[in-house]
Amino acid sequence: MTKIIGIANQKGGVGKTTTAINLSSALAHFKRRILLIDLDPQSDATRGLGFDSTLLSRSIYDVLANGYDINKVIKRTALKYLDLLPSSLKLASLDSTLSDKVEDKTLVLRESLKNLKKEYDYIVIDCPPSLGILNLNSMAASDGILIPVQCEYFALEAVATTLAAISKVQRTSNPKLGIEGFLLTMYDSRTRLGTEITTQIRALFKENTFLATIPRNISIPESSSKGLPVTLYRPSSAGSLAYFSLAREVMDKEFIR
Repeated sequence: MTKIIGIANQKGGVGKTTTAINLSSALAHFKRRILLIDLDPQSDATRGLGFDSTLLSRSIYDVLANGYDINKVIKRTALKYLDLLPSSLKLASLDSTLSDKVEDKTLVLRESLKNLKKEYDYIVIDCPPSLGILNLNSMAASDGILIPVQCEYFALEAVATTLAAISKVQRTSNPKLGIEGFLLTMYDSRTRLGTEITTQIRALFKENTFLATIPRNISIPESSSKGLPVTLYRPSSAGSLAYFSLAREVMDKEFIR
């Protein structure tokens, strides 16, 4: 049974796309069949897996806006078990280009995923850092939302906004939507602030906070510049090992399912 995980936070720069790429690649390392959907018009997840979105003839935009066959847009990546549904800058105009005949614009992604011919263990959705039609589509289609939390000031404000959006979707289009977990990112044990934010998040959300913590690690931005996941670029680095740990925690929930 496929599990759909949306990775969302209304605040930018919290490691959302980095987590989408590297959680997907780590799960693929453990031979789970993964589809990563880049739902951010900036297309960072697409570039992070080695594709130039400006050179692609089709993207997730064509699927959502024009009903194009989703199976013909999916790209194979450098990892055997990881596929990508690439993004496009045109996604930014999705709300205005969707036909008025569409009954509910927030359910377009969920309906499109029903047409997948290939079976996946996990579908991971990288959401844009805003609350709009794309984020609402992701939440309406997901089983759970993973919320990256940067270990810096204003982290809790961003979490509150994201939780409010999840609550709204639960009341309207997806009552079964849950919290996959809170993930602490960009953690630096040498700073008091990092320790304070970590303590606050774990105290507030307890068992909903992943044990894995993503550190500040030079290998992570280096891997992005190479168009590779850090788990493939430097599999023994601290950043890579952290994402492997996160993947194990996500997989542990398979038995609960």
